[in-house]
This record gives sequence, C-alpha cells and structure tokens, in this order.
Amino acid sequence: MKPTLLVLAAGMGSRYGGVKQIDSVGKHGECLLDFSTFDAKKSGYGKVVYIIRKDIESDFRERLFDRVAKNFNAEYVFQTPDALLTESEQETAKKANRTKPWGTIHAVLCARKKINEPFAVINADDYYGRNGIETLGKYLSSITNDCTEHAMVGYVLGKTMSRNGSVSRGVCETDGGFLKSIVENTKISYKSKDSDEIISELDGKTFSLTGNETVSMNLFGFSPKAFERFEAYWEGFKKTSLALPKAEALLPVAASDIIKYGEGKIKVFTSEENWFGMTYPEDKAVVKNEIAKKIDSGYYPEKLWEN
Repeated sequence: MKPTLLVLAAGMGSRYGGVKQIDSVGKHGECLLDFSTFDAKKSGYGKVVYIIRKDIESDFRERLFDRVAKNFNAEYVFQTPDALLTESEQETAKKANRTKPWGTIHAVLCARKKINEPFAVINADDYYGRNGIETLGKYLSSITNDCTEHAMVGYVLGKTMSRNGSVSRGVCETDGGFLKSIVENTKISYKSKDSDEIISELDGKTFSLTGNETVSMNLFGFSPKAFERFEAYWEGFKKTSLALPKAEALLPVAASDIIKYGEGKIKVFTSEENWFGMTYPEDKAVVKNEIAKKIDSGYYPEKLWEN
C-alpha cells in the first residue's frame, strides 16, 4: 500500500508577512513545497493531499497545484474556522473574538475523509530533505491501517536553527528508539546574532540547549488508527480552549497522547539533513540559495515537473 503525503499549508505566515507556502524559490517559479512533493513522488508515495485556506485557493492553484496535479495524484481540502465545530461552539469562539487558526490537529482532521492509508505529515514551509521523507515512506509502506506503531523523523536541533529569529521545536526524549515525550519549545534562538549558544524560553524561564537534541519538525507518519486519538484530543481541546484567543490544538501534543494513554508507540528515525525554511522574510534568500545549490549538484533537476 502506497502512503499518502499530507501537507499542512493553511498557516497564516504572520512572521513571514505573506503567503510563504506558495512563494517562489526555484529557478522556474517553484515554491518550497514543490520540492517536498517531488521528493514524495520519487520516494514512492501514492498521492499528496494539501490542506489550505479558502482565501488562497486561486493563487495556490496557479502557483503550485495545477502543475503538480498534471504529474502526481494530488488533492486539496480546506481548513476553515468553523470546520468540526457545532453551532454553539462556533458562537463561543465568536464571542472570544478568536482569529487564529485552530492548529495542526484541526488541520489534519479536516483531511480525514481523504486519508484511507498510512500517511506522512509535513509543514508546507519547511524543507525536510528527501532522506527523511523516503525513510518515513518506506516504513509507512510496511504497516497496516490498524497498526499502533507509528513513526516520526527527528532532526538535530543545531541543524534546524534560523539566524533571523526564534523557532518553535518539539524537543524529544527517546527510549530504545521510540518516542518517550515531546516538549514544545515555542521560542528557541541563538543567544545573539553572532553567538552559537542556543537558548530556549519556556514557562517564564530561560535555559541553554546543546544543539544536539533531537527535535520534531512535524515530520510524522501514522496509520489511520491514530485518528481515534486525534479526535479524542480535539474534543478535549474544544471543552477547554474555544474561548482562548491563542490556544492551538497541536499535532506533537496529540501524538504524545498516543504514548501517554498506552494506545501505541512512535518509532523515531533521525535525519542528519540541514533544515531550512520560510519563517521570516530574510529566510527567502537563504532558501533560494540552498535550493539552487541542490539543483546545481544534480540533486534536483532544474525543472521539476513536465508542465
């Protein structure tokens, strides 16, 4: 069974200042997501499903989807603010003047009807490298739909940093090759622009990190069995957080709950790839340069798609 690539592409891009998911970084107008999709196709995935906002549909089709769909089995679904909410829940959120999206678990659940096989999840604005996507694809191809042993690809923290500002990373604790816990550190940065010392601000405290920690970049792989825990997590989130302006239902937290409630395991693979991504406006030049180097080395063809 070929796995599906599920892409989280509905984010607002508040720090980037634009629709980073479809910003051009390749030599023929390709966006960063073109390259991850190409890697998935080359690695044996059967299809890609993008989760997007309705307001970017026209640009999304023009700048990415239409050309991908001519070369690969591709679909997209919408993540809307009222999806998966009852009328009374929508009223609660409205009264709280809620404007933020509901987070990555909400996005994944918006695509549930499109997923009937093991699937990998990625962010649209992160570059993962073919190795991680391929490794996860091979594993997902070997499991059944009711398998309770899921997977993730972790990255070395020091290889996922940005010189242009802080990043959010899930710091992982592993045991015997399986995930034990993930702690979301939403503000990891270099101590200063010229320093190599890495610090994290968490729960009002500042502490140092070595840079060798394994971190989650939201490159997870699940059997459809995981949807049961995701839905339970979402229902619990709604009971406590609909009136909170900034609360988000996060995929790493829900994934950790699979372990917490004894419903399965998450096997941890590690990639040595250097991350790059589109978090800040200044990142675009870095991404374009890195992609150009990969094209020049033959890692990618100069033109990814036939049309």
